[in-house]
Amino acid sequence: MSSEALAFLMFIAGLVLLMGIGLNMAFALVLTGAAMAWALDFWDTQLLAQNMVAGIDSFPLLAVPFFILAGELMNSGGISRRIIEMAQAWVGHIHGGLGFVAIGAAVLMASMSGSALADTAALATLLLPMMKQQGYPMHTSAGLIASGGIIAPIIPPSMPFVIYGVTTNTSISALFISGIVPGILMGVGLIVAWKLQLRCIDLPPGGPRLSLGERLRAVRKAFWALLMPLIIIGGMKSGVFTPTEAAVVAAMYALVVALLIHRELKIVEVGPVLVRAAKTTAVVMFLCAGAQVASYMITLADLPNVLTGMLGTMIDNPRLLMAAMMLPIAVKAGIDPVYFGLMFVLNGAIGLITPPVGTVLNVVAGVGRLPMHQVIKGVNPFLITYFVLLVLFIIFPQIVTAPVAWMR
Repeated sequence: MSSEALAFLMFIAGLVLLMGIGLNMAFALVLTGAAMAWALDFWDTQLLAQNMVAGIDSFPLLAVPFFILAGELMNSGGISRRIIEMAQAWVGHIHGGLGFVAIGAAVLMASMSGSALADTAALATLLLPMMKQQGYPMHTSAGLIASGGIIAPIIPPSMPFVIYGVTTNTSISALFISGIVPGILMGVGLIVAWKLQLRCIDLPPGGPRLSLGERLRAVRKAFWALLMPLIIIGGMKSGVFTPTEAAVVAAMYALVVALLIHRELKIVEVGPVLVRAAKTTAVVMFLCAGAQVASYMITLADLPNVLTGMLGTMIDNPRLLMAAMMLPIAVKAGIDPVYFGLMFVLNGAIGLITPPVGTVLNVVAGVGRLPMHQVIKGVNPFLITYFVLLVLFIIFPQIVTAPVAWMR
């Protein structure tokens, strides 16, 4: 067996084993990268350290901490709450209205923060108590909120798109555009799934129908929140700022709105918000550092060509290569890098609500103080919806690629 084939087997087996025993993904990537370096006779601790630094020493990656900070400021400054109140004013009176509020709020918040964990935490904190009070089944409610939270990595601005674009040298702007239609379809799919769930749920009648004036007042209160995605997407499309600069604009905009307009965030509270954002950023950046180590060793081992040889004639069918999740092979098969990026991120987002490791499931269970098995039970119908959409995007890739081509 060649050293390259041995390195490939060590990479796959090591990653599966380390993740299987519950080791953090970043540590698993570093350790498998180190094992590959030993197998390839490239063992050098200095080389490993240099690659870890190189993994986070990137200007485009500055978008990650600022988008995380924007999400924290939205939650602390009342921006997220106003979005939910606006959605409730318009659809809260219908049967199962709080479920539709959760879906609408998830889509709107996804267009502002780009963080599944931040959006899910905000939705669960604000909506789960209301749904419990009105007699909604908690497992179904928790599953819906978790499923809505993972729309954030798909609709721009998306942190996973930024990381994927930097890692693979793919246009981040094109990736952002590619996520708009799939993100909206995810929201529509959740609406359909929720309506089907309502047939099996005995709920009390919705709240009173608000007058048009009250609804418009709710929209007016959420005006500054609704303006945020327009500024971000419009600025990037018009060339006023790059995706990285858009993250800074989003964070500063959220800070100004929270401090000076809504006045729900006090100066003394900014420090704890920065600390929470820094902790989340550290986790994400360490993952990027670990990914760079593994990526460097994959390049040295020439694993794309090794895997291509192992796949043999399957290279003639690009659809079979999606499981490989390696961009060089996808490009060799004629798959568009932007389309592959969208599918890569979408699969990862679905993984956030797939038991037993789903991070978003842990967030909902923790915020709602629910047993994990209840959340898993509630998320299953919505997982089926996402799998159907995933198949739809595979059969009709134009859903993803056409908007990108049109915007160009």
